[in-house]
Amino acid sequence: MIQNIPLEKVLFLDIETVPQFGNWEDLDETNQYLWDKKTKFQRKEEFTAEEYYRERGGIMAEFGKIICISVGIVEKSGKLMVKSFYGDDEKKLLEEFGEIFNRPKLRDVILCAHNGKEFDFPWIARRFLINGMQPPVPFQMFGKKPWEIPHLDTMELWKFGDYKSFISLELLAHLFGIPTPKDDIDGSMVASIYHIEKDLFRIVTYCEKDVLTLANVFRRMRQEDLLEKSEN
Repeated sequence: MIQNIPLEKVLFLDIETVPQFGNWEDLDETNQYLWDKKTKFQRKEEFTAEEYYRERGGIMAEFGKIICISVGIVEKSGKLMVKSFYGDDEKKLLEEFGEIFNRPKLRDVILCAHNGKEFDFPWIARRFLINGMQPPVPFQMFGKKPWEIPHLDTMELWKFGDYKSFISLELLAHLFGIPTPKDDIDGSMVASIYHIEKDLFRIVTYCEKDVLTLANVFRRMRQEDLLEKSEN
């Protein structure tokens, strides 16, 4: 039961991703060709490769990049301490993020994200490898039995075995009476805010709101009171 998981061992996590480039023309010919080939059957005849890149380039780890990772952990005070790693230099961002797992407190941490098993966790691991680094230990899955993998996913917890079901974090928050994290922007706006408006800090704020919401969804699933974000 999730009520038996020590809350202080859970690291709540959310990432924001964007296409590598703001314009299709900035991709070299090889990347344009490989994108066209990879997405051909997904976009069918509805979109050109260029249109689909603008729409979905930030969804695929092979063609996107991480611009923000926000993490949260519950302090002894009972509040959620949130820290963000962000910037245009993805390798530097990942290096700084990876360093936190050298701390004794986080060596046996349990990662928690919404749709993390399908998105956040594999995205982070892939981008570490693409940037020439090994993923931190909590993201390494090879050779582990399913119950040995330290990953929690609030979407999976909500499914109760119903694998055709999908629910957004926003809807879960509404169901549990948690303030929405989408009061300013949502995920569909991140790429344009980053590449066109150049407003990374707005995206970081949004990512941190998602982490607080995620932690509170998990709390509600345990029939516990809502957390407040620490101001430290």
